[in-house]
Amino acid sequence: MKKFFKLTTAAALSLGLLAACGGGQDDAAPAEGDSEQIGSEDAEVELVFWEFGNTGYDVLIEQYVQDNPHVSINLQNSDMNDLHDNLFTSISAGSGAPDIAMVETGSIERFKTATDAFENLYDYGAGDVEGDFLEWVWRDAQSADGSIQFGLPTDIGPTVMFYRTDVFEEAGFESSPEAVSELIQTWDDYREVAEQIHENTGALMTDAAELVFNSRRDQATQQYFNADNELIVDEHDQIKNAFTYTAELLQDGLVGDIPLWTPEWFSGMGDASYATMLAPAWMQGVIKDNEPEQGVWSITTMPEGAGNWGGSFLTVPSETEHAEEAYKFIEWLTAPEQQLEAFLGYGLFPSAPSVYERTDFKDYTDEYFGGIATAQVFGEAATQVEPVYKGRNFYPVDDEFKEALDNLAAGSDVETEWEQALERVSRILERQ
Repeated sequence: MKKFFKLTTAAALSLGLLAACGGGQDDAAPAEGDSEQIGSEDAEVELVFWEFGNTGYDVLIEQYVQDNPHVSINLQNSDMNDLHDNLFTSISAGSGAPDIAMVETGSIERFKTATDAFENLYDYGAGDVEGDFLEWVWRDAQSADGSIQFGLPTDIGPTVMFYRTDVFEEAGFESSPEAVSELIQTWDDYREVAEQIHENTGALMTDAAELVFNSRRDQATQQYFNADNELIVDEHDQIKNAFTYTAELLQDGLVGDIPLWTPEWFSGMGDASYATMLAPAWMQGVIKDNEPEQGVWSITTMPEGAGNWGGSFLTVPSETEHAEEAYKFIEWLTAPEQQLEAFLGYGLFPSAPSVYERTDFKDYTDEYFGGIATAQVFGEAATQVEPVYKGRNFYPVDDEFKEALDNLAAGSDVETEWEQALERVSRILERQ
């Protein structure tokens, strides 16, 4: 479970990527955390909204209850994993679920199996706003046959290539985002540049091999499962190619195997020990917290496209007595206008592409990253993500391939590790 812990910790460290859920039942039992009543005590309808992360939604909720004084919101913030566990317990018991529940994108499949436990948002008008969102994001919260919409998308985590300008310059390359994007258009280019950087500076190309694997995996049009939850890694070569490519970089000493979220990993952001970081939009805050010098790190596109790491959905558990009011609120909160405010105020990257064309968004720059228009870079990445079915067993299976990469770092054989990972995956699926 080590790798899964890394992933969920990443989300917890984000700029407020994810939020939680809320409900109107008196016996609702969220994880321990902060609670805030927003709106009149005399409001006709109270909606309990569980959230996790630093979203800034309390500010937006103040706007909503002013315009809708018959509604109050009981906003309850707690740990993401605790929230998911409590939500699962509540819907399993048929008691204690909230009116509105925020579910992280990596956990949505876990809840999609409980079709009777959530309102189908198509019944409340979700089809009218479907076009407001990126197609791949919308599909992530949809049933396999497209008949049920479990949640409305909030923010996302499109992936890009963060890079150190000083390392590229020391290796003899131009360091502007345009020059680096032109230099590294393909994964073959990435390897060639890695070889030159290592030869000329001694630096690794990137910190953690698993981020290279993640990047290529997330660009794949097919991953571990098909829509029937059947394992398909032997039916196509995209995951095998991602694994082999990463393994070769690792074995050639061009990328590191530094565990994410460790002191060594954090310190590497400031000591120029690696040249690039393949990561999502919310990693901006993590880099700033660990490398205070401005103008050293910059941002450009990844080779051959982009993926997504993070984001969440607002769902309406079926126990609610206020489904109509809950839906109206989440439709408002996820509308492009509010997504723009959440981005400008708290860095939540919008899942509504119309925001990318707005002046306030396009003109957004960040002096820390050299004054470039960072929002535009992430917006371009978001539109490149390919929709792909992940399945409810995505993380347990993914963990096994990450474990195989760890074993390779210790000197194991590529083909042996691949086959052994498949054997472990088979045993996991047999127990499901």
